[in-house]
Formats: sequence, structure tokens, C-alpha cells
Amino acid sequence: MISVKEIREDVGRMKANLSARGLSFDLDRFLSLYDDVKSHKQKIEEVQCKLNAVSKIIKDGLWKDDSQSMLSDASVLKGYILRAKESYNLLIEEFDLLSRQLPNWTSPDVPVGKTDDDNLTIKYKGQIPEFDFSHKDHVQLGQELDLIDFDSGTKVAGSKFYFLKNQAVFLQHALKSFIFNKALRAGFTPLQTPDVSFNHILEGVGFAPKGDESNTYGLEGLDKSLIATAEICVAGMHAGEVIDESRLPLLYIAESHCFRREAGASGRSSKGLYRVHQFEKLELFVICKPEDSAKYHDKILELQEEIYGELGIPYKVVINCTGDLGAPAYKKYDIEAWMPGKGIAGEYGEITSASNCTDYQARRLNIKYRDSASKTNRYVHTLNGTASALGRTMVAILENYQCADGSVKMPEALKRYLDFDQIAPVVNDSHRA
Repeated sequence: MISVKEIREDVGRMKANLSARGLSFDLDRFLSLYDDVKSHKQKIEEVQCKLNAVSKIIKDGLWKDDSQSMLSDASVLKGYILRAKESYNLLIEEFDLLSRQLPNWTSPDVPVGKTDDDNLTIKYKGQIPEFDFSHKDHVQLGQELDLIDFDSGTKVAGSKFYFLKNQAVFLQHALKSFIFNKALRAGFTPLQTPDVSFNHILEGVGFAPKGDESNTYGLEGLDKSLIATAEICVAGMHAGEVIDESRLPLLYIAESHCFRREAGASGRSSKGLYRVHQFEKLELFVICKPEDSAKYHDKILELQEEIYGELGIPYKVVINCTGDLGAPAYKKYDIEAWMPGKGIAGEYGEITSASNCTDYQARRLNIKYRDSASKTNRYVHTLNGTASALGRTMVAILENYQCADGSVKMPEALKRYLDFDQIAPVVNDSHRA
């Protein structure tokens, strides 16, 4: 939850923020609940103090002729506290529900809009390939080159699951090695995270583990869920900590499986590996001082651009509009890669995002640092960015690097991690699984 004090200082600004994000949120009710919760808590504490005083008098036998009155007072106070706590619990339940729905503030330079159609393109990079042959999408290439088996994935786990096969497995590992090494040289610490998180960590990061809004798979009876991104675990790793200022910034690149329900996602633009229920992803995550978060937002984007520039994939950079931010993000960039087989005649598709979440997640997870100048504990800022959603990156490679003979060349940047320069059509599959 963001600072209520800051909201009160400019209620109109927050209402404008909610409107720009297209959110229906009763801010007046939220602030009223906040006051009610505080006053109820204060009253309960005051009455509890009175009860403690009366109880001490009774325990120590300090009353004289009014023992019945004392006992009656104690009973009345106990009854009041029980009733007040019931009311308090109802108030705090409603307040917590609303507080989880309240989004972050929005950077002034974020364009106002409703959907990703309103995102602002700020850069194009790379040359879109012009094929002099009938090019294929990654689904057809994956089948003909024996790289992806969607039918078996569906047989085993249902729709939007798949098997990677043969050179596709090595290609994915090569991407990991290439990106991990780049991030390591840029000062990021590599991690491999759990694939499961407690639900309170998911909520702290900004995910909804339950209900219609949830995009995660809950583990029934465990108060845990499969993670949708490594961001959840890396942020949770520092929950409740006060970090020494000298350790900041903390830069991580984390590998994990990602599990997403993707309810309702379908259509030609979402086919194949582009939108699935399980995939591997490398995630960049930064914890820094508040005054440094804009700088590290740029650093994340710069590293993302280096990755896709060196892979030779045409892309564009967009600033996400207010309606396409997500609750935790103060400002967000997407990189969209050109995918010749996406849609009807090729489209740009989201391949990375980079979000500055300011202190939104830090407040919810109680992550602070010790400020040496003021000798106080302050909330850190957190940022996250996709280094590579590996499946989508392979979509871009297969579709952009395909050749007229049906083969797919490998990007120059990956050749040192592979023992093949291209993936050729299967001539004789008698030795294939």
C-alpha cells in the first residue's frame, strides 16, 4: 500500500490517477475506513488499559467495599472490547481488501490511455526482414524442424502446454548462457528461485492469488501458489528486512519457471509459444535507494536493448500508457520484437517489460534500508524487467532467421554456446524420438 499520508496531501491527484488508469475505486471509502480503523484501534487500546488497571486492583485485593462494582466494571469493559474487536476485524478486512486494489502513483510522463493500443512508441531498432519466399510462423517451423510438440503437451497437461525437442532445447540453454553472462558483466547477481511462493508474498508484490483477478495457479490447502515470475520470489527474499545502505543497490538476474492461467487469451496473435501456461524466464530485479530508481530503470532498459540488439531481432520500445501499467508500476517500458508469423502479416509482440515500482512493493513487503544521513529506516525502491521470456525469444529467432530452404540460422551471438550454426529440416527422422 502506498502512503496514506501522501494521498491525503493531494486526494485530487490520486483520484485523477485512478481515472487515468481506468480503475473504479472508492477512494473516499478507503480514507474513511483508514480513519475508522485507527480510531477503533485507539479506543480498544484505551479500554484495554482501563481493564488492565481494574484487573490489577482486583488481583492485588486493593478494593474495600466496592468489590461487586469492580467486578461489574471489569465485565463491562471485557464485553466492550469483545464487541469492539468484532467491529474492528470487519473494518480491517474491508480496508485490507481495498488497500490491495489501490495502485501506485503514475509518472507524469506516462501517456494517458486505455489499452496497449495507446502505448507510445519511442524507438525502432533493427531491420525488418523482407523474405523473397513464403515464410512460416514458428508453429509450422517447430513442427517441420521437430523442435516443438504441442500435441503431446496437450495430451499430458492440456492446452497451451508443450514439449521442446532436439535443437530447441539447446537453443533455450544457449539463450540462458548468453543472457546470464551479459547480466553478470553488468553487475547482476545470478539466482535460481523456487517455483512456489506463499500467497502473502504474491499479494505484497502486487499479484492476486485468488478470485477472478488471479492469473496464478493456487496450491489448494497450502496458502501457496505457483509463481508467475521470479520477481515474486526475489522481492519476497528481502521481505521484512532493513538493508544496510552500503549494500545498495542489489542487482539480480533470476531464472525460474513461470505459471500463468492466461484466462481468455486466445486468437491468432496468441498462438503457439507466444502465450502459454508454463514457460521459463530470466528476470532482472533491482533494489535501490529512492533517488536512484529512475537511473536503474534506464539501466534495465539499456541491458534489455543490448540483448535483443546483439541477437539481431528487430524491435521497438514503447512507454506503457496508464491503462496498461499494472498496479505496482509507476512507469513501464515494453520492448516489442518483430515476429513475421504473428497475426496476419507479421506484428510486433511484447518480449520484455521494465517497471519502476518505486516504494509500492517495499511498503507492502516492508523492505527498508538504514539511511546513514538521517539515521532512520526508509523504504527502498524496487524495479523489475524481463531479460528474456525464453519461449517468446525463440519465436522471434525462428521467425526472423528462417531461410528459403526451411532451415533456421542461429544468431551470431549464440554460436559460441551451440555446436550448430543452423537448424535444418529433418530429412530422415528414424533416429528422432
